[in-house]
Amino acid sequence: MTALVTDPGKDVDVGSGELNVAELKRNARNEIWGLLGLCSPSLFLVGVIIILPVGWLFWLSLYDENGMLSFVNYERFVEQSSYIKTFLTTFKVSFAVTGACVLLGYPLAYMLSQIPRRAASICMILVILPFWTSVLVRTYAWLVILQRKGLINNLLIDLGVIDQPLALVNNFTGVLIGMTHVLLPFLVLPLYASMKSISADYQRAGMNLGAGPVATFWQIFFPLSLPGLAAGVVITFVLCLGFFVTPALMGGGRVIMWAMRMQQTTSLYANWGAGSALGVLLLIVTFGLLGFFNWLLRGQIKAAWGGK
Repeated sequence: MTALVTDPGKDVDVGSGELNVAELKRNARNEIWGLLGLCSPSLFLVGVIIILPVGWLFWLSLYDENGMLSFVNYERFVEQSSYIKTFLTTFKVSFAVTGACVLLGYPLAYMLSQIPRRAASICMILVILPFWTSVLVRTYAWLVILQRKGLINNLLIDLGVIDQPLALVNNFTGVLIGMTHVLLPFLVLPLYASMKSISADYQRAGMNLGAGPVATFWQIFFPLSLPGLAAGVVITFVLCLGFFVTPALMGGGRVIMWAMRMQQTTSLYANWGAGSALGVLLLIVTFGLLGFFNWLLRGQIKAAWGGK
């Protein structure tokens, strides 16, 4: 029998209510297990392709050259200044390239979002076109253009702008130019998608309320574009940290990043423990910076989307 509780004018079946709650919880659990079952192949692939290799990398970093358990691979970062130098160079290049991509990519994405759709589609093909060419080919093309007797230096000398060729390759400048060209589309694409989702009615409403074009852009359009900008910055910065081909060729051995140091440690010296330690530390620092970026941009993105 079920108990009845009398409430002014009506009876509530307490037993039926409890049965309904239990049934709903059971259905929720079954739904969760069903979703986990559907996702299990993907989770298995993630574990095999990502988690297992990273765990093995961490395990290798704990062994020295003699196969003994030791923290000697991590002690090198404190004892040898060359590790700290390459570490700082890696983040210096990454911040510089990301900043250059933002300065070039934001106006480009804004232009694409404002022009007619047909013209934007044609321009977008030009943005995506570098993806159809190998990174190695594009890097060698920049070497030809920027070398001492390349197209840029010859043009500037013929115009009388300079008397001596500029050093545009085999240095930080060459790495910055080459990596910016390669990674610029990774910032433009998510930023353009975010900008296209912003309704023009917001800007019209701002101008109807008396705001000028500049105030409308900074107070309405720019905050709403922050989610796309944040996504593009994170993608570009993370790709910069592990870049290898362009710094190796454009830097001429003068700009050593951690990816290059890992390659030298494992290929030339066959020291997998030290190379693994480099990868583990780079991964930890990357996650730390991503957390910092998330904390830094969280308030602005929430404000842009009305606190949702």
